[in-house]
Amino acid sequence: MSDPLQDPRFFADPYPTYARLRNAAPVQKVPTGSGGRYSYLVTGYAEAREAFNDPRLSKNTTRFFAGRPSQRDLHPAVSQNMLATDPPQHARLRALVTKAFTTGAVARLRPYIAGLVDELLDAWPDHGPVDLVASLAVPLPVTVICEMLGVPESDRRLVRTWSSDLFAAGDSRRIDAASHAVGDYMTDLVATKRSKPGESLLDDLIAVRDGQDRLTEDELVSLAVLLLVAGHETTTNFIGNAALALLQHPESLTQLRAEPQLLGNALDELLRFDSPVGIATFRYSTEALTLGGTVIPEGVPVLIAPGAANRDPDRFPEPDQLDLNRGATGHLAFGHGIHRCLGAPLARAEGELALRAVISRFPDVRLAVPAEELEWRHTRLMRGLTSLPLMV
Repeated sequence: MSDPLQDPRFFADPYPTYARLRNAAPVQKVPTGSGGRYSYLVTGYAEAREAFNDPRLSKNTTRFFAGRPSQRDLHPAVSQNMLATDPPQHARLRALVTKAFTTGAVARLRPYIAGLVDELLDAWPDHGPVDLVASLAVPLPVTVICEMLGVPESDRRLVRTWSSDLFAAGDSRRIDAASHAVGDYMTDLVATKRSKPGESLLDDLIAVRDGQDRLTEDELVSLAVLLLVAGHETTTNFIGNAALALLQHPESLTQLRAEPQLLGNALDELLRFDSPVGIATFRYSTEALTLGGTVIPEGVPVLIAPGAANRDPDRFPEPDQLDLNRGATGHLAFGHGIHRCLGAPLARAEGELALRAVISRFPDVRLAVPAEELEWRHTRLMRGLTSLPLMV
């Protein structure tokens, strides 16, 4: 049996594969890559939610790969970040940045985000073709997180390139090179900010490192890299996926135009329907456990699939239907438990403001190509479009 998550058809539409696997068993052993490796894939909603909360599923990649032969050359700032830690280290690192992403903190950013959305949409033609991904879904979250971290405007195009390369599935050399580029860049930026302090989130983290010594230098750089990359990748996918879903469901688009106040609640259904994260980041079993009736042995990778769990009919009836009136707040698009996406409030605000502006400013917007011609990123971790050509 080949890896079911590497089929080219999977990237274009993963949901039939997810449904087939989930119908067979909500947790099952699957081949991973080549060379006889395997993982346990979690596709059921109840099982995914349980797995996210199970302390026997560790995210400590350093411990898992210790002593294992590898040809990879990831920069430590990428391979050993907060996402790859367990309590108590994870709680200590997360506490240092949580306040920057609270609902209140994001509410204070909304005027800035709304202004940036208007600025980007002002560059769209009154009538004609435009790529929503390149002209809105990419630059909006990149600009916001770079602004928060104090990344100079002249460097932001490079940041986007490196970030995209980090998710180049199947191209390990490209991924490794990008990891060193972004890790070295952030190391240099930290040094620059030490000599010329500012008022950014990165400056705050430097003050923690240099003042109370609660961060090592490696932790400081890796945390900054994580915020930089994770701070926009999922939001880019969210905006593109949500826009496409609405364009393919004109009755939902019409409903939002008539009742724009519904958009806030509709975000949960859009996140559920086509989640920006297909497979959650790496976990492995530290001891044997039983999940969904399947015995998972000690020491094997476990892949939790929010994209599959969010289409589980046992939790969301008629899951392949987009229903903006559905109560979808329990979706797992941002994960669950102690590792739930830190930037969820920011992603929601950016998605809401971007979609609201497009819907209101461009009443005749439509797809410029047939949906089957759209290109999707070839990575099972992220679920997102490479471009979304529109006519406005």
